[in-house]
Amino acid sequence: MTNPPSQNRPAIHSVDEFVFSVPDLAVARHFYTSFGLDVRDEGGALALHTHGHPHRWARVLQGDGGPKRLEWLSLGIHAADLPRFDDLLHARGIARLAPPQGADPSGLWLQGPDALPIQLRVAPKVSPDAPGPRDAPPAPANVGRAPSRSTAQATRPLYLSHILLFTADVARALDFYTGVLGLQVSDQSAGIIAFLHTPHGSDHHLIAFAKSNAGGLHHSSWCVPSLDAVGMGAQQMAAAGYPDGWGLGRHVLGSNYFRYVRDPWGSFAEYSFDIDYVAPHAQWPAADHPPEDSLYVWGPHVPEDFIVNHELARG
Repeated sequence: MTNPPSQNRPAIHSVDEFVFSVPDLAVARHFYTSFGLDVRDEGGALALHTHGHPHRWARVLQGDGGPKRLEWLSLGIHAADLPRFDDLLHARGIARLAPPQGADPSGLWLQGPDALPIQLRVAPKVSPDAPGPRDAPPAPANVGRAPSRSTAQATRPLYLSHILLFTADVARALDFYTGVLGLQVSDQSAGIIAFLHTPHGSDHHLIAFAKSNAGGLHHSSWCVPSLDAVGMGAQQMAAAGYPDGWGLGRHVLGSNYFRYVRDPWGSFAEYSFDIDYVAPHAQWPAADHPPEDSLYVWGPHVPEDFIVNHELARG
């Protein structure tokens, strides 16, 4: 059971950064550069930016040779909420956590569901403050309107829309992310998948959860400005050697058009266009939807291993 929304409780406003490790940084560099991100070297890791945007959305660390692993989440909060979160953690009896090696020690560190280290840090809001751009083809005007294949620009995502995490217990994850972190449920389905937004305003989901045997990162989702950008992104990734994934299609929950590209570690990066937006403090009509509505309205059949978690459970 989740806690009812309240404007009197502190809430995170953004996924400030997600950090994960992979066996080979060179492979990660090729994948995310091909995807259209601005990939930078930073202290022996890779920093994932979007072109023209100052924010660092993610870091990719060199792992120990094992599977990809989500290492920690840094979640953005407003400065006025830092002491309120401090009080809330104390009242809930939630112990502080030592920061992982190499992590920023500022703010509040705690252990989330599935033993995931979580940082609450004061940071500018980078979740969107308005619906994403919706570029459409011009109206017919006695001239061809499609972009030229010979001059078409590469797809470059604009910003991080959301992340979807695996969890061993969706209900427990919802209780923590709503009751402690202040998020609000947008929609869910049959205890197997759930979507949450921030009351400070965000896309339909800032963080989502899918039922699995353990925690992990299923996908990161990146906003693009048109359906053409989704399709052209799929094409550019196939040309770069990443033809596998799911889509094009359209989701029911969130409404966005999508193409998921399978990464070298069995998880996904998503091109997303036209996702629903929840304005600050708006009351979204949340519901528990039937399983057939949990994934898509139209599109190809879901790959059999789409919800397979390739990460190892944390100790």
